Amino acid sequence: MIATVDKSVLGGIVVCPPSKSATHRAIFMAALARGESTILRPLISRDTLATINSCRNFGAEIEIEGNAVKVVGPEKFAVRIGNVNAENSGTTIRISAAVYSLFGRRVTLTGDASLRGRPMQPIIHALESLGVKCTAEGGRPPITISGTMGGRKVSIEGSVSSQFISGLMIAAPKSANGLEIMIKGNLVSKPYIDMTVGMMGKFGVEVEEVKRHKRYRIAPQSYKPSSVTVPNDFSSAALLLAAAVLVGKNLKVAASYDDLPQGDKRIVDILKKLGADVKMNSGISVRSAEELKGGSFDLSDTPDLLPPLSILALKSRRPIEIYGVAHARKKETDRIAVLANELRKVGMKTDEREDGLTISRGPTLNGAHLDAKEDHRLFMALCIAGMYVGNTTVTDPDSVDVSYPGFISDMQRAGAKIRLAQTKT
Repeated sequence: MIATVDKSVLGGIVVCPPSKSATHRAIFMAALARGESTILRPLISRDTLATINSCRNFGAEIEIEGNAVKVVGPEKFAVRIGNVNAENSGTTIRISAAVYSLFGRRVTLTGDASLRGRPMQPIIHALESLGVKCTAEGGRPPITISGTMGGRKVSIEGSVSSQFISGLMIAAPKSANGLEIMIKGNLVSKPYIDMTVGMMGKFGVEVEEVKRHKRYRIAPQSYKPSSVTVPNDFSSAALLLAAAVLVGKNLKVAASYDDLPQGDKRIVDILKKLGADVKMNSGISVRSAEELKGGSFDLSDTPDLLPPLSILALKSRRPIEIYGVAHARKKETDRIAVLANELRKVGMKTDEREDGLTISRGPTLNGAHLDAKEDHRLFMALCIAGMYVGNTTVTDPDSVDVSYPGFISDMQRAGAKIRLAQTKT
């Protein structure tokens, strides 16, 4: 499939989808609780379905009922089959690696071609230090796990992904000895650790924060069945707000704050720094200046803001510099390199560095054929860029099933000129 995108003006109200990260965590924790939990307003997408299937495999009964997911955690965990397909979901495979080390059954975790290229070495080293046997060629999936987590303390590198730490945290209460987790290096994506701790609290688990983002102590304890509501996903909201800035006319994004930490809420402050007028009441509305101001932004804790912030350079009179996101090279694709290359095609000037890039407007902008590399966030960002420059095609519209299945239809209802067509084979 390919998307043809022409210049567009968006208006009306777009409802931000539920948080993918919160949905993953809630499903895992509900599956580890003995009894029935209800997850209200979850995100049902390709990634979260992979988590549901992973949890069903160790005995949880899970049913999707309208706008809720009912989860019944088993009296006794029993791994049904020895292979788990995490599809495209890094969160699924990394949390599953820790969780499956609780059950003492040999299991192989794998995924699609993109996921099989993503690093797993930090969780492998951590689990091995806890007595779990792990096998993974080159430190990448497929990863085979056997044995049971038995240690009390573990050190883990934090500079690659916070998902490894979240996985250990989620498994820790169900391990025989609990776990003290010591994080080495420069932890990236810190707010996702805070989200994990916050969600654990909703399921009745206490986490002792010995030193924030450095050391956590979790005693053996039980997850308690709960009813939780998934908040809006501010990673997706950031893309919608970028669309409002670039091509919006009275476009409102229906998204609300709640008590669960999300680092990508920072997009509101970034837009204000760029010179946009942001108002928040029952949703978020943005009135953009004729030109944005530009500026320099450290996204080490919020790497998913890289795509929306990059395309905002289309309307900026000064360069936008993004740094601190070397770990974005190890997402679904190398997001720094792809954004630098694809934005050059529409007339932008890009200066790529190891940990980020600087983007500035060229003398003229033009439509182009843009390759999203089967990356959901890149497709959405490049599609919005196409609405601004016009006469653009973007590959891989099917990728949005990972995080925002309704993206194209939502954009079309708001006024986007997007047409889908089959590519020639």
